[in-house]
Amino acid sequence: MNLKHNTVYAPPPLGGATHHHHPYSLHTAFYWGKEAHFLFSGWPDGDSGMYALALILVFALAIIAEFLANLNLVKPDSSRVATISFQTGIHAIRAGFGYMVILAVMSYNGGVFIAAVLGHAVGYVIFGSGAH
Repeated sequence: MNLKHNTVYAPPPLGGATHHHHPYSLHTAFYWGKEAHFLFSGWPDGDSGMYALALILVFALAIIAEFLANLNLVKPDSSRVATISFQTGIHAIRAGFGYMVILAVMSYNGGVFIAAVLGHAVGYVIFGSGAH
């Protein structure tokens, strides 16, 4: 066995919140700031305007997910197959929007997290609480 070619990697530093082997820093704890990357590679990339647009997008995605979760367009006299097909399609679209919100939140950016929670809350008040 030739030990000369074995590579030993140092363990990650204790208390560090990023992994430096990825082109972008992957945060494992919440952080604040516009230096986030989520949903699309290189976006919003530290630009204040793009970061604000990204927060609005996450907020809107969460509202749309709540809208779709509470959507009921099926008529009582509709055929069973049509009803199931329609509800399955709506459910799939809602799941897609929900997963987009989850992926954005996984950036661990505090602003993104707040935008997602507020979007779900506003969407629930408008579409799910019966207050409309």
